[in-house]
Amino acid sequence: MHRPVPLSQPFRQPVAPRAELAPLLTPSLMTVVTGARRRALRDGDRQIDTAHLLHALLESDPEAGAAFEGDHQLARVLGYLVQRSIGYGLRWQRSVENSGTGRLLPAVRGAEPPDPRASGWSPAASAALEEAFRRAAERGEAQARGVDLLAVIAADPGSRAAEVLRRAGVDTDALATRIGER
Repeated sequence: MHRPVPLSQPFRQPVAPRAELAPLLTPSLMTVVTGARRRALRDGDRQIDTAHLLHALLESDPEAGAAFEGDHQLARVLGYLVQRSIGYGLRWQRSVENSGTGRLLPAVRGAEPPDPRASGWSPAASAALEEAFRRAAERGEAQARGVDLLAVIAADPGSRAAEVLRRAGVDTDALATRIGER
């Protein structure tokens, strides 16, 4: 049986997105966030990261799944995500996913708490949600969709989700472009 790596600091339960962002979630995206939170807790991870969000997206949002180049590619990505649950992602348990900080997603610059683990969200996952909301607003929509979030996490080359996508043979740039053209 797989046992999580012992944590050097007390485990903080991942929390929902900041209260001011919650009304911007579609019911589908709320399901994704809830699924990502559940996955992080079950895996013994300190934070919800972009790979948790990707896994929940692909399990619960058919529009996000349809953005891939076919069922074979989607199945391969899900296979890598399942491997993460059983050991592939163990090296991530002791680290903070900072990929969005100061590089691709400016929403996090200066906005993160002093201890990024305090929020229950990795800085990259938090920035990805905020960027998904921004994408929806640019289209004139009040709520972000799952494909907004998928495009953002695929476009961040340093995110854990993008790493999983690349290992599964997905061209992340092409995926983000395909979503943007819809």
